[in-house]
Amino acid sequence: MSTAAALPLPPSRGVLRRLSDLLYTRRGLLLLALLAPTLLWFGIVYLGSLFALLANAFFRLDDFTGQVVREVGFTNFFALFDGANLDAARRTIGMAIAVTLACTVLALPLAYYMARHARGWTKALLYIAVMLPLWSSYLVRLYAWKLLLAKEGAISWVAQQLHLTWLLDAVLATPVIGGPSLSFSTLGTFVVFVYMWLPFMILPVMAAIERIPPSTLEASADLGAGPAMTLRKVILPLAMPGIAAGSIFTFSLTLGDYIIPQVIGDSTLYIGQIVYRQQGVAGNIPFAAAFSLVPIVVIGIYLWLAKKKGAFDAL
Repeated sequence: MSTAAALPLPPSRGVLRRLSDLLYTRRGLLLLALLAPTLLWFGIVYLGSLFALLANAFFRLDDFTGQVVREVGFTNFFALFDGANLDAARRTIGMAIAVTLACTVLALPLAYYMARHARGWTKALLYIAVMLPLWSSYLVRLYAWKLLLAKEGAISWVAQQLHLTWLLDAVLATPVIGGPSLSFSTLGTFVVFVYMWLPFMILPVMAAIERIPPSTLEASADLGAGPAMTLRKVILPLAMPGIAAGSIFTFSLTLGDYIIPQVIGDSTLYIGQIVYRQQGVAGNIPFAAAFSLVPIVVIGIYLWLAKKKGAFDAL
């Protein structure tokens, strides 16, 4: 037995044993070894592409030859302040804010019911109902909504059967949000955005409400607070990290999406559409890079505000 213990380990096992001992005694080195692949991917692929994007934003496109001139300048950034570009930025940010607010209002009641009252099969069915749209193709859902919102679509047919065509026509005649039909209107774009991103708001809000101790709500009732005051003074403040976390998804996804406004909506442009057209159609990569920095800056500011509300604690 002592002879067997004295036998040397094979070279490969000896190296692995020393490496294992080193990682066991140096926990910081073990953590670095575990995080190194992720950090390399994040640093090289993600941050590297962002820096390349920023570098291209300082170049310009020669109008005569159509070639990118690699001379540092600020022409593209000055062009961002043109009227049409400012309108597109304001329109996109306004739509992102409106979608985020609508998702919050729609998500709160359902998330509260799922967290506090739903049990067993009811809760499972509600989970499936929330997650089921995410299991299908993004484009399939989008074109399904285009059919629903069309002038001869299901929504117009239901309005006709209920003798509410006058109401639908009044909505479509409303400035800013109206259009020839729901599928060619700002309102239709808004409805599809809300449908697409609503699950990303429901789940974080529900997780935040589930963390609220039942004793807190009981204490609020014992102190004489009614349901409305409990909602305003207790539930909403404690659910704010979940609301902020969900708003990160709804706001950023709306801000960067270019497919929904291209399929649903009128001819007004959003940031994503301008970037797509400048890069894919016009070949003006420097201006597309400069314009794509606008949502990055806006989302950066929004993430900073959301962090102050505790959003990352609820992710």
